[in-house]
Formats: sequence, C-alpha cells, structure tokens
Amino acid sequence: MKMISSPLLFFATLIFLSACASPEPVSDRNRDLTQGNVQMNLRVGETAKSDVLETFGAPNVTTRDGDGREVWTYQRQARVQQSSSRSSGWTVIFAGGSASASGFESTSRMMTLIIYFDENDQVVDFRSRESNF
Repeated sequence: MKMISSPLLFFATLIFLSACASPEPVSDRNRDLTQGNVQMNLRVGETAKSDVLETFGAPNVTTRDGDGREVWTYQRQARVQQSSSRSSGWTVIFAGGSASASGFESTSRMMTLIIYFDENDQVVDFRSRESNF
C-alpha cells in the first residue's frame, strides 16, 4: 500500500477544514446596516474608519472624491416574503357556509450608505438612504 504524500495530505485537510467553516450568513451582515444603526454609530469628526469596519463590515465600493477624500459605499438589499391565510365560517343545523382567503406578499428593502473620511481616517460626512419597494 502506498503512503499519501505530505503536501497532498496537507491540502486535503485544508479543503476539509475550510468546508467545515461557517461563514456569516448574508442576512446577519445585512441586519447591521439599518437607518437607526447608522444614526447611532456614525458621528462626524468622532467615528474612526476602524469603528466603521467593526460596525458595518467591509464596504461594497471604495473610491476617492474630487478633494482626494476616501469614500466608502455600502449597499445592502433584503427581501421579506410573508404569506397569510384567513378563514371564517358559520353553520346552522341544515345550512352551512365557509370562506377562506390566502395571500402572499413580497417586499424588498434597499439601504445605501456613503461615508466620507478625512486624511486622519475620521468620518467627515455621510449620507444614507433607505428604499422599500
């Protein structure tokens, strides 16, 4: 019987362990980016870039504006689906009736957050917008 070489065993173990790791679900990352959380955690001239990373995670896009300031953009989307049913009925000894209704509702929410940083990595301005459709 032939022995498996060490590099092959190492890579097989690495692949196995990476498959066992549980990344943070998208819904958990989206949960932190809300209008209320933005208002509670961002303060112009006080909030550092590291605090933003800790609170909201990595941005979707990083750029620089015309003044050379670093700009981070976050955009998260969530879809909420809900079903409902309603029924009612009445009966009299020889007559009866019933009615039922069911429905399905789906809504989407889009949250966009744009943060401007100064040369000291402090928040100098931010804008946020939430849309429901």
